[in-house]
Amino acid sequence: MSSVTGFLKYDREDPPKRPVEERVKDFHELEMRLPLERLKTQASRCMDCGIPYCHAFGCPLGNLIPDFNDMVYRGHWELALELLHSTNNFPEITGRVCPAPCEAACTLSINQSPVTIRNIELEIAEHGWEQGWIHPEKPSYRTGKKVAIVGSGPAGLAAAQQLVRSGHEVIVFEKDSAVGGLLRYGIPDFKLEKWVIDRRIEQMQSEGVVFEIGVEAGLDISARYMKRSFDAILITTGARVPRDLNIPGRNLTGIHFALEFLKQQNRINNGETIPPEERITAAGKNVVVIGGGDTGSDCVGTSRRQGAKQITQIELLPEPPKVRKETNPWPTWLQIMRTSSSQEEGCNRLWSILTKKFIGKDNRVKKLSCVKLEWEKSGAFQFREIPGSEFEIEADLVLLATGFIHTEHGPLVKDMEIDLDNRGNIIVDSSFMSSKPGIFAAGDSVLGPSLVVKAINHGRLAARGIDYYLRVASQ
Repeated sequence: MSSVTGFLKYDREDPPKRPVEERVKDFHELEMRLPLERLKTQASRCMDCGIPYCHAFGCPLGNLIPDFNDMVYRGHWELALELLHSTNNFPEITGRVCPAPCEAACTLSINQSPVTIRNIELEIAEHGWEQGWIHPEKPSYRTGKKVAIVGSGPAGLAAAQQLVRSGHEVIVFEKDSAVGGLLRYGIPDFKLEKWVIDRRIEQMQSEGVVFEIGVEAGLDISARYMKRSFDAILITTGARVPRDLNIPGRNLTGIHFALEFLKQQNRINNGETIPPEERITAAGKNVVVIGGGDTGSDCVGTSRRQGAKQITQIELLPEPPKVRKETNPWPTWLQIMRTSSSQEEGCNRLWSILTKKFIGKDNRVKKLSCVKLEWEKSGAFQFREIPGSEFEIEADLVLLATGFIHTEHGPLVKDMEIDLDNRGNIIVDSSFMSSKPGIFAAGDSVLGPSLVVKAINHGRLAARGIDYYLRVASQ
């Protein structure tokens, strides 16, 4: 098991980042790479901890983390890649964008810095691409069964790859102009450059996956046609309905949902032309981002690169503690104060703030009227407004990063007549089949807004359920 005592000899070393003054001038990835020898040293910090909570508790995919760390330490990179691919279709993506719950569950996290699991995962995958170890894995035979997958986000892509490798004919329908879902349009290039996605798509096409882009299932092709033409259908449309802020002034110009803003910049980075009247830009503006999560942070980084005059990020919840509290024990997710790479680049951060209304002039937003909150824990986590704490924030552009609610309840979901839960998510059984035989769902359309790594896991599990249905249950 690695060097067993490596964690006593070596400190954690994170990959370096490009200097702030350099990286804010472009949208290229900001994280750099460590030499392989130093990665071997980091892998040696993985201890013989008995019960590896990193993959048994922390990783939704169940990645074999101690095993691939051991292979990296011993220099067996190809075996490390084989172990990684046995549970994860896209480690070069999760290695870039996953928040690494595995590291929060690392045994070293009890009183030390955890193993750099996410970075080791990324480098195993990138080394595999560089060495030519990653190539199309075509099935040895075809089953003659056809599967339609609606949506090409992480869940849809993982399911498509698993199913095509099982010998089924797979067609993925994507309503946008390129494949990738939120991986392509929701995550900024400075965290995930899109050639990373394109490289996998080429592999999947060589394996036999067919992508139909610019096709909205339920509109461009009917639910009735799909049920008649395919042996199974998998819905992986994500949770794209944003949570709105229905307060006075919401209809003013200059207030946008975060995804609308991020998607447009990613389209521009991809070489697409945006009409001037549709352009959302932070250049020279006072920007206010409402929401303190990852999406809000992505809005901060994108606004900084567009040349914002000033950026303020406000959060309804209280400021997190700087150290772990007793009520947040290991190996649960560490709820402490974090500063993202985007926040490092410059923004004002405010906590316990409630936006009461938007104030405008000539139908454009100019200010936010806010109030400070006091939080109290008495059974439920509740807040009250602090009397006399009202204040205003100047804003020429407001970005709502307040989360998502559920999957879109458009023609596809309605015409399929599938059941939804009380939150608006698709209900599935243990095999990921919906209330209608042969129609499956996975990812955020079932979970609600969640992590990329959970979506990949859902896609893999759904593919297993579909494969069983096509081979056994439907016969």
